[in-house]
Amino acid sequence: MKNMTNENLNTLFNAILSLETLDECYSFFEDLCTVSELKSMSQRMEVALMLRDKRVYTDIAAKTGASTATISRVNRCINYGKDGYNLVIDRLRKDE
Repeated sequence: MKNMTNENLNTLFNAILSLETLDECYSFFEDLCTVSELKSMSQRMEVALMLRDKRVYTDIAAKTGASTATISRVNRCINYGKDGYNLVIDRLRKDE
């Protein structure tokens, strides 16, 4: 997964970037993803927010229902990944 860039992903990401409202996001993602996929992605985002708040794994697992493997993977991405979670979290918190 070193270089995920390809035409199909570019099209998908450009489609996401074209969304303008929360309602548009709901419509698009409900068409694109299964309920399970959306729940998994939103769970990982909640885990990332809690990790950034220095919450411990047991608290995160209890609140989100995420497995320790999922929490560990998100934590690894936050600390050693491409900074995607950090970028988004910083932007979300800037707007609070």
